[in-house]
Amino acid sequence: MIDINIIRNNPELVKENIKKKFQDAKLPLVDEVIELDKKNRELKQQGDDLRAERKNLSSQVGMLMKEKNFAKAEEIKAKVKQDAEKLIELENKQLEIEEQIKKIMMTIPNIVDASVPVGKDDSENVEVERFGTPKVPSYEIPYNADILERIGGLDKDSAGRTSGAGFYYLLGNAARLHEAMIAYGRDYMINKGFTYAIPPFMIRSDVVTGVMSFAEMDAMMYKIENEDLYLIGTSEHSMIGKFKGQIIKENELPITMTSYSPCFRKEIGSHGLEERGVYRVHQFEKQEMICICKPEDSMDWYNKMWKCSVEIFNNMNIPVRQLECCTGDLADLKVKSCDIEAWSPRQQKYFEVCSCSTLGDAQSRRLGIRVKGENGTYFPHTLNNTVVASPRGLIALIENNYNEDGSITVPEVLRPYMGGLEKILPKY
Repeated sequence: MIDINIIRNNPELVKENIKKKFQDAKLPLVDEVIELDKKNRELKQQGDDLRAERKNLSSQVGMLMKEKNFAKAEEIKAKVKQDAEKLIELENKQLEIEEQIKKIMMTIPNIVDASVPVGKDDSENVEVERFGTPKVPSYEIPYNADILERIGGLDKDSAGRTSGAGFYYLLGNAARLHEAMIAYGRDYMINKGFTYAIPPFMIRSDVVTGVMSFAEMDAMMYKIENEDLYLIGTSEHSMIGKFKGQIIKENELPITMTSYSPCFRKEIGSHGLEERGVYRVHQFEKQEMICICKPEDSMDWYNKMWKCSVEIFNNMNIPVRQLECCTGDLADLKVKSCDIEAWSPRQQKYFEVCSCSTLGDAQSRRLGIRVKGENGTYFPHTLNNTVVASPRGLIALIENNYNEDGSITVPEVLRPYMGGLEKILPKY
């Protein structure tokens, strides 16, 4: 949610930003907010005038009673009562308009950074840089489900019976490799100075609407029936929500945390679920990182955070590239975002494994997170990035470390988490 002062003082900037995001249907909302805000301020002024008048009249009543001018005192008391009733009416109208303004403001997209490329959708995202050399071996790389099944590591049939489509069992060394990758990401971030956390895996609706747009919420979140609770789609939601309604001391910034959680997503859309593999599923596990910082430091942290993902994947022998997300691919709360994509030697192309974003002060405004500084309070900036997520990270790991004989080389950085195991051998 952007600062309403931006709409008051520079509505054309807000409209131009909406056009950049190809959301022209939202353009009338800017003028609607301006008109409602004008009415709201008029009502506030009327209320202030009434309060001042009521205070003045109330003081006169006491004087008139001392003078035993009871008739005049009763006349003024009636006027005070009338003003009080009118004030309640004004306050109710004001609350109604403020709720209308808030509802509209929650749908107006955040102002994107000037460096974000303009484009309609993810097909117009821009490659920035590659890290590591993508290789295509002389032998065939099987489909991820086939690799995992050959090492006795995947059972989707049983998961279909217990849970339906979009779920899976990871078994044996595949499950160990998955956990090793998550644990390595966790320890890497702890060594970078991030505080480790395991957050709640369910959050209330006021936290959900504080951290994401309504469109994202409807497409992603599972709601718990008959309760004001949602299963998290990423631990960023509960980690940022941790600070809801809090005033943070400026000397405590930046707050940097890394969190583990299972994640649950509907995965509604044209892409659908994968029938055989584990690329797009309803449930997965992820190590996340978040940062709450001063506004002037957010871009520095943005660059630090996505570079962590690059190093983690390169250390697992996985080439990656950074892809700058264009305006049309940014969720409404985001100021700037990039994807880290891993190389797939089987498909001979890159696919998304991490997403790093700075959201400016949009989340802190929605959640009421403030910082107390020397010159008063202000809204901090919030950022998030995937450390590593499985099973997508696992797909990149097994494809880039797959050998011609069907074995998988365990990257050196993961061996301490695998009991020193250097290779995972096929069972057939």
